[in-house]
Amino acid sequence: MNSGARPSHGTGDGWTRRRFVGALAGAAGALAAVPACAAPRADPEPAERTPLPKATAAGPSGSATAAASVPVSPAPSSGPRPLFLGTYTSGEGGGKGIGLATYDAGTGAVTGGGVVTGVDNPSFLAAHPDGLTLYAVDEQTPGAVTAVGLPGNEVLNSRSTGGSGPCHLSVHPSGRWLLSANYASGSVAVHPIEASGALGERTDLVRHTSPAPGPGQQGPHAHQFITAPDGGHLLAVDLGTDTVYSYRLDDTRGTLTEVSRARTRPGAGPRHLTFHPGGGYAYLANEVDNTVTVCGYDPAAGRLSVGEPQSTGTGSGTSYPAQLLVTSNGSYAFLANRGHNSLTRYAIEADGARLRLLDTVPVGGDFPRHIAFSPDGRLLFAANQRSSTVTVFRVDKESGELRRAGEPFASPLAVCALPL
Repeated sequence: MNSGARPSHGTGDGWTRRRFVGALAGAAGALAAVPACAAPRADPEPAERTPLPKATAAGPSGSATAAASVPVSPAPSSGPRPLFLGTYTSGEGGGKGIGLATYDAGTGAVTGGGVVTGVDNPSFLAAHPDGLTLYAVDEQTPGAVTAVGLPGNEVLNSRSTGGSGPCHLSVHPSGRWLLSANYASGSVAVHPIEASGALGERTDLVRHTSPAPGPGQQGPHAHQFITAPDGGHLLAVDLGTDTVYSYRLDDTRGTLTEVSRARTRPGAGPRHLTFHPGGGYAYLANEVDNTVTVCGYDPAAGRLSVGEPQSTGTGSGTSYPAQLLVTSNGSYAFLANRGHNSLTRYAIEADGARLRLLDTVPVGGDFPRHIAFSPDGRLLFAANQRSSTVTVFRVDKESGELRRAGEPFASPLAVCALPL
């Protein structure tokens, strides 16, 4: 691993697989910045936030998981909308913080708008459901999470995650809790969200000490921490232990109680889970063995059951599948393939119980790390890490067809795109 391209968080093979792109990104040379674009448990009472005076709704995938990372206000059919860009600040050619841009909701055209400084390696972003606060991981050692007030883009505060290399966060649909995953140390954390949107002291931290790491792994690697559609259970996807952990959240204390574990096949390397709008099925992207799986979900017990692995349509070997999205009507799913530089398109059948591979679409960039829908689901954004670009696609909700919306937008070491 090139230490000039990434902060050093760990030495396990799984970590190396996830971070090997640092050296490749650094070799591309410096790019222009975004144009004027187990800890002690505490018992605090998180303050209630004051919601905006407008109706709320689930995000474009139709689940609480989507609502945790997508603002609830519907997007207009045209005109500028905010777009936040996550990046690495420590790599050669990296950004200077959280990139600011706007996009036209009708055409998908992106315009740069500056940067929020003071956040190191903000590689993943999520918005509060009321749209008043943005949250970012500080992917480094020690790890932290940072709150940014909107629309003024003022950094409110940062809190330790109690681990290293946080790579994912989400907001509980209640708006009262921030959930984060520490990749390098294999743990998940909970922070209360105050009325101002700032973060309180961590209320829980759980490290995945068992089962034993999967083949090629030297420890747990928590990669995602989200809320299930039932709202009472939290799911943590761990690439290192080939396990998805289910927790019950105490919504008064902000503490976690494990209730179930779902094992993938050894060496699958699960990375990202996305629910079908019906709530009874979810889809799991497996980074290491280059597969996806359909999972059944029991909301009463918070229990996930992992199905048989399926093809990503990218050929032999691994293509480091990254993230899955599901359309709001539950008809199609899209998978980002970093090595293949493509988006796999699936038809969802049998009320969510089956994925049928349709085709793969070139992403128009190099190493698509993260994909996201616009709030109305009409646009799909792909953050391409190694080409330092963001590609925008128009989404046909009836056919699931993707069509490029103009040329890719330049953004240094783009690893996350969050359209509001």
